[in-house]
Amino acid sequence: MSSRPNSASAFDRARKVIPGGVNSPARAFGAVGGTPLFIARADGPYLFDIDGNKYLDYIGSWGPMILGHCHPAVVEAVITAVQNGSSYGAPCQLETELAELVVDAVPSVEMVRFVSSGTEATMSAIRLARGFTGRDLIIKFAGCYHGHVDSLLVSAGSSALTHGVPNSPGVPKGCTDDTLVLKFNDVAGLTEVFQAKGDKIAGVIIEPIVGNMGLVAPSVEFRQALRGLTQKHGALLIYDEVMTGFRLAYGGAQELLGDSPDITAFGKIIGGGYPVGAYGGRAEIMNKVMPAGPVFQAGTLSGNPVAMAAGIATLKELKTNPPYKRFDELGARLEAGLRRAATDAGVAHQFNRIGNMWTLFFTPTPVTDFDTAKTADTKRFGRFFWEMMDRGVYLPCSQFEAAFLCTPMTESHIDQTISAAREALKTIA
Repeated sequence: MSSRPNSASAFDRARKVIPGGVNSPARAFGAVGGTPLFIARADGPYLFDIDGNKYLDYIGSWGPMILGHCHPAVVEAVITAVQNGSSYGAPCQLETELAELVVDAVPSVEMVRFVSSGTEATMSAIRLARGFTGRDLIIKFAGCYHGHVDSLLVSAGSSALTHGVPNSPGVPKGCTDDTLVLKFNDVAGLTEVFQAKGDKIAGVIIEPIVGNMGLVAPSVEFRQALRGLTQKHGALLIYDEVMTGFRLAYGGAQELLGDSPDITAFGKIIGGGYPVGAYGGRAEIMNKVMPAGPVFQAGTLSGNPVAMAAGIATLKELKTNPPYKRFDELGARLEAGLRRAATDAGVAHQFNRIGNMWTLFFTPTPVTDFDTAKTADTKRFGRFFWEMMDRGVYLPCSQFEAAFLCTPMTESHIDQTISAAREALKTIA
């Protein structure tokens, strides 16, 4: 592991005034060991740390930087917005323009409400589902992360009908009594719960393509069961597309899959790198949100003009110059190269990829849910992470996070990554 003294010093300083030295836990590198890098600047597909090192960035600020860093159109839009005032606490036309872009892109969304984070979006979607249906129970799936909402910070119980148990101190058990945690891709378990409690279930929230246990795709049968059972029992299907929205297709994972949820949560890309979230759905559902209806939700910085301007510029670029076919070509090139490198090194692995999202798991077991994801060798991943870092490739600092491509990446960047991985895999074999 290379020495990065400036980052080490910065981390020591940060820990004196910030819990754990970071403002979001994954950044502390707890899953891979060592000292986190402190970033000085970013440009295109690259990050530059305060020790002067340059890295090819496969995190993209955990998803939003689909156009790479400092895209000229986004920078120009943000400068103009800031010069006009950074926050009004009153409506502005940028909110409507971005809402129109989202509604135009996603057929299941007729109206949208902006918030300031993905966590706010999922929290508000859950509240809306309960307010619309008049029911309390929410189903989520082990391994799917929906932000740090009290009622969703739960892990799986011992059976399909077990209520969620909080997995963070500070979350009272009562907050999760109405959350049921099921196994992803388990049609039988889902069916059992609806048979037993269908008239009490307000909604099901799910990452339609999971990025928070590493990349995991849903089976066709599972998706069909989700839609069929929710409709049959009058529950709402909530797609958490904070990560996948505008990432896997312009209309998100639901466009790629051909699905139509009742409510969708957005974030990341729709803010172009600025703090933002949103939730939307059919007009009859969204009109339950105050002031149109009785379900309360508010936020001082919701619809912030700087974030709206960045989001508009980003979505317009994606709409005008769709990168998705190109992404799939680059992703296929990367997948083939990394698979060959791991096989040649004799390293047991799985490579899960959809378009420009991917995860290299260090396990011989196909990864289809949280249990199989946990068979991965996390210590080996930690060694791989640092070997790649020392070769100028910045990967997510956890085995259980998806990696992303961005539009400035080229075949040469992909080949650079494959070459670095080939060396790294030989080292950790």
